[in-house]
Amino acid sequence: MERMKAWARGLKRNVLTVYFVARDPQVPMGIRVLAALVAAYALSPIDLIPDFIPVLGYVDDLLIVPLGLLLVIRLMPDEALVNARAKADTLLAKPRSWLAAACFVAIWLILGFYLVRWLG
Repeated sequence: MERMKAWARGLKRNVLTVYFVARDPQVPMGIRVLAALVAAYALSPIDLIPDFIPVLGYVDDLLIVPLGLLLVIRLMPDEALVNARAKADTLLAKPRSWLAAACFVAIWLILGFYLVRWLG
């Protein structure tokens, strides 16, 4: 179980690293676009294959995201990788606010409620 937690933390760090690479003007444009696509897909709630499809639904989460992250990390210049990882580590070291998370959840629930009322 501890191995899976470490893998998940590493994946989260790599997603943030790729996100910061996508915003780095010193990285070539092609790598920045690829990094932006991979980060957006990893952070998006919309999947290429919906999760409710048995077995196949998790293929994108288990294969596409890690392979995309690996590709971007291999293609980016070493200096950009070091800078992006430092930014990701700094962000991950900050304390998380449960109050802020609760506010975001409340906002989404309120918006969902009004959307359902508007559609119904």
